Amino acid sequence: MSLKIWLDGKLVEKNEAKISVYDHGLLYGDGVFEGIRVYAGRVFELEAHLDRLYASARAIRLEIPLPREQFRGAIEQTFKANGFTDCYIRAVVTRGVGSLGIDPKKCHDPSVFVIADLIAVYPKEMYDKGMAVITASVMRNHPNALSPRVKSLNYLNNILARIEANDAGVPEAVMLNHLGNVSECTADNIFIVRDGQVQTPDTADGILEGVTRRVMIALCHDQKIPCVEKTLQRHDLYIADEMFVTGTGAEVMPVTKIDGREIGSGQVGPITLKLTKAFHRHVRNV
Repeated sequence: MSLKIWLDGKLVEKNEAKISVYDHGLLYGDGVFEGIRVYAGRVFELEAHLDRLYASARAIRLEIPLPREQFRGAIEQTFKANGFTDCYIRAVVTRGVGSLGIDPKKCHDPSVFVIADLIAVYPKEMYDKGMAVITASVMRNHPNALSPRVKSLNYLNNILARIEANDAGVPEAVMLNHLGNVSECTADNIFIVRDGQVQTPDTADGILEGVTRRVMIALCHDQKIPCVEKTLQRHDLYIADEMFVTGTGAEVMPVTKIDGREIGSGQVGPITLKLTKAFHRHVRNV
């Protein structure tokens, strides 16, 4: 089956879904996006994703040419047109076609497209056994250079850290901020468990405010598990009892080794298991 892509107001076949080589989203990474999940025919946390998309666009002075209601409809239309009940959505807004040169004033019409497809970020067996990660030497972008809270099309900072992970033979890397504190992974937010308390870096530590991260914090409250947002250092990761990462694509992934060191017992921990089960129940019942 050929996928249908929503592109600037209409559904087109995948092989016809093209943007110009003069689009500043391609030339300069000038644009914003969201990754969104559909579970059992329902778009998960859609309003939270739209909030972040429109906030990211506002932060970079990009006016999304669709009102929220129409954008919401485009997402629904796209996954239903492809017959999906469980899938991944990629919603993208670019600055649009312009001339060579970075000046956004040369771009008059932003472009919007929505992709619905299947995704498997990590193999299934990894969710049972946990994964290994490294600490990257690539520093997270300084917040005064580009706010990590903007989900922009320019992911080169994260990609360079992911290359280090690839070179080390692991699927993810932890990134530190300009102060040397833990920020996030290349595509996921990070959590640790220490003495029964779940801990995750704060917004000021240079993280993307993950939608799944926010859901996980709420689930900790529902499950009566203490959870705090606080500054973490690499030392805290090394002495953690458990670790896991969260993201729209990854969902909840246990981490059992960092920089060659086992975390806790080296097995997926009980709090991670409890929260993972709670998350799976939540996404099917909301």
